[in-house]
Amino acid sequence: MTDLPPKPKSRPEKVSLLRYARLFRQDILSAQPARLYRAWMAEFRTPFFRSYLLNQPDLVSTVLKARPDDFPKSDRISEGLRPLLGESVFLTNGETWKRQRRIIDPAFEGGRLRGTYPAMWAAGQQALTRLRARAGEVVEIEEVASHAAADVIFRTLFSVPIEDEMAQAVFHEFRNYQRSQPLLNIAAFVPLPRWMPRFFSRRTKKAAGRIRTLITRMTEARRQEIAAGTAPDDLATKIMTTRDPETGELFSVEEMVDQVAIFFLAGHETSASALGWALYLMARYPDWQDRVAAEAQHLSTGEFSELSSLRISRDVFRETLRLYPPVPMMVREASCRERFRDRDIAKGAQMVISPWHLHRHERLWDTPDAFDPARWQTENGKACAREAYIPFSAGARVCPGAGFAMIEGVMLLSLLLRDLRVDPVDTPEPVAHLTVRSRDGIRLRIAKRD
Repeated sequence: MTDLPPKPKSRPEKVSLLRYARLFRQDILSAQPARLYRAWMAEFRTPFFRSYLLNQPDLVSTVLKARPDDFPKSDRISEGLRPLLGESVFLTNGETWKRQRRIIDPAFEGGRLRGTYPAMWAAGQQALTRLRARAGEVVEIEEVASHAAADVIFRTLFSVPIEDEMAQAVFHEFRNYQRSQPLLNIAAFVPLPRWMPRFFSRRTKKAAGRIRTLITRMTEARRQEIAAGTAPDDLATKIMTTRDPETGELFSVEEMVDQVAIFFLAGHETSASALGWALYLMARYPDWQDRVAAEAQHLSTGEFSELSSLRISRDVFRETLRLYPPVPMMVREASCRERFRDRDIAKGAQMVISPWHLHRHERLWDTPDAFDPARWQTENGKACAREAYIPFSAGARVCPGAGFAMIEGVMLLSLLLRDLRVDPVDTPEPVAHLTVRSRDGIRLRIAKRD
């Protein structure tokens, strides 16, 4: 196949640490060498630490599934996220993380997901109405996707639709947070003691503060509703009233703000990234768009059972997550000495798991850079789905909202394309800051479907 979707250019094989840091600040994908698409394991050395990128499926499984306690989340990358996420479940380790998951996980069980679907459907209907009104226009689809995803997360978390002005404000705050390069704090490269202050940019701290202020306001209001017995039965109420089965404790308001921050990041920022790229791929490959649209014609009642027949849309969305995983890299830290592929791994070494490179690995996938939703029905696709496909991580630390995200993404993609057609205007350039986005947005022309 020659019509390949866009992919960042790789950096030269050898660059200085300073050059790498500069490239990393601009985009963590194009800061990597091309050999990572073929390597089973790659070593990177700095004056302060060593890191190893793992693509070999059994090594990835060892780190994420077999021995997650031996490979906790690295503090280096999380340093840049703390102004927004605090001590959320995305960043913590050990007993703190286990306690948080015991409280959070019940809210995302299968039965609860069915209960959130009407709120998702209502947000989808509003997104369709807004986009239908712009038929004939060229729209920046990432902003549209962000608005829709923000509406979904606020409806399912707090039972309130997000106003247009608020959605745009939150979207721009997250964009500001991305562009302030929060992933790269000095502690990502130079080990600093806990007592030493972290020097985040004023822009990063202000953007994070505005987002957290909004979340705190909503969390405080919900706590009062719970106390008065008037709280709706949504995800926020479920989480705020769930006691740790081992200690009987509830989340404090501050702890809940930390968790809602990551729910918003996972349920808004990452979902918007995936939906934006899915719509672009549908514009680029109109034959697949027509197949999704035809399959979606029966969507009408908003019943959860309608999702079971959206097989083409599901494969399209899975393929989108393969090519453009919203979170492109995960970093773990070796808590003890290891030996991988005849290499000695020192305690404290950084173990990088990259869905971006694993999902496009030339020695694992057939036509790895091609958009081919049909691959999921092939033997190669089924094998790679088990061994080399981790858009939501894997093992004990798999994203608790993975099922939520798949339901939301498939429903929104099908509902929008049921009534509308999207056509490409130009070719976006993928970059990664917090999530995989387009450098200058994704512009699509919207038309009503005959």
